[in-house]
Amino acid sequence: MTLEAVLAAIHIVAILTLVVFLSSEAALCRAEWMNAAVVRRLARLDLIYGIAAVVLLLSGVARVLWGAKGMGWYVSQPLFHLKMTLFVLAALMSIKPSIDFRRWAKALQAEGSLPPEEAVRRTRRWIMWQSHLIPVIAVIAVFWARGW
Repeated sequence: MTLEAVLAAIHIVAILTLVVFLSSEAALCRAEWMNAAVVRRLARLDLIYGIAAVVLLLSGVARVLWGAKGMGWYVSQPLFHLKMTLFVLAALMSIKPSIDFRRWAKALQAEGSLPPEEAVRRTRRWIMWQSHLIPVIAVIAVFWARGW
């Protein structure tokens, strides 16, 4: 039981961390607010977001492998597969903003240039799509936990 509780706690903390840092990216990635400090901060926030996503994935895998319910139970649940599909989709959607943030930070360091306004808007759109997808995953988890 202690292992199950520890794995669940790590999973929840990773979810909350991911949401906080994705929300911070969404708040800061605005063309009208873009400056050198924001470019550097976005790159750092995205790194922490990525770490949280990896911890979330690993803690989820650990729960499937070593949790009280066992792998057989998880793989037999349709909502588990839906959650995983949406998680993979969110992860794929996060690639473009991550690449953009690193490219912007390199350009800032090398040339002192800020990203073009349209690039910031495009990247923010990707972040917002992720930001709207994550709560859907949470809602699915709530229904799944209640036996759907």
